[in-house]
Amino acid sequence: MSYLVLKSLHVMAVIAWMAGLFYLPRLYVYHAGAKPGSEMSETFKVMERRLLRAIMTPAMLVSWGLGLWLGFGSGAIDWSVDYWFHGKLLFVALLTAFHMALAKWGRDFESDRNAHPARFYRIINEVPTILMAIIVVLVVVRPF
Repeated sequence: MSYLVLKSLHVMAVIAWMAGLFYLPRLYVYHAGAKPGSEMSETFKVMERRLLRAIMTPAMLVSWGLGLWLGFGSGAIDWSVDYWFHGKLLFVALLTAFHMALAKWGRDFESDRNAHPARFYRIINEVPTILMAIIVVLVVVRPF
């Protein structure tokens, strides 16, 4: 496959991953208000599990795999001088850590052990937006 086709697939995977990172905390906001064991709570569990397992995690893995290949396998990045890429990797790693935290909170909801109020999920819903903005600036502007 050509570099541009793989880059296009990478961008599509990133978009799918980011969509999930934006939406899953919003589902948690509503789920936190549902009574454990209720029909609504059980519906949220199915929605959250499918979003995380069928869309977000595969999209994250494709994003990482293609991103690393595009950066290093294609020779497009020179690790010794492309310092913006170091920053990008750091913030993508933070997005991945956020993804893992969402998965942990999802397991808590799954077993009816959610420990956070809806307000917590409203606040953390801003994390992927901030990280995405930093990553996009690093990639487009390449400030260093």
